[in-house]
Amino acid sequence: MAPEGSTTRPTLDRVREAMFNSLVSLDAIDGARVLDLYAGSGALGIEALSRGASSCVFVDSGRDARKAISTNLETTGFISQSTVVAQDALVWLRDAAKNSAGPQFDLVLIDPPYAEDDALWAEVLDLVSHIAAGGVVVVESAREIAIPTGWDARKEKRYGGTLVSVLLPPDSPESP
Repeated sequence: MAPEGSTTRPTLDRVREAMFNSLVSLDAIDGARVLDLYAGSGALGIEALSRGASSCVFVDSGRDARKAISTNLETTGFISQSTVVAQDALVWLRDAAKNSAGPQFDLVLIDPPYAEDDALWAEVLDLVSHIAAGGVVVVESAREIAIPTGWDARKEKRYGGTLVSVLLPPDSPESP
């Protein structure tokens, strides 16, 4: 189930399949603590759970999106492994990075609305580096984004209008 309206752009099945096959080859899913930012329907986080992730935090500010996530978690049976957060992703990230005593996530899935600008991407990736050092970050966007210094761009693949980048954040970012 996907939320109604035009604010959520579901990841195409073929893109999700290719993305997760790539993550399996990196051994990035089994037992992973996952963060699904701008979660939408929750399809990416649920896919990670179905492939062996231990837990997932879904962050989305949209009421319809959270309703869809909850329905999809009930349908798939992953409620006990999941937390759904009703907050703007950037606000949540700022709090999480500020209160972080180290990496909290092994895999971060970032799929914001495509209208995001370079300044927002820079801030999001900086904040993610504080909670996912040593993990894997997957970014879905409509265009290339500037990858911050210290990050390792492992793979980048275009699927029509969608660009999927698999990134490794720096191991020890400075405090926020």
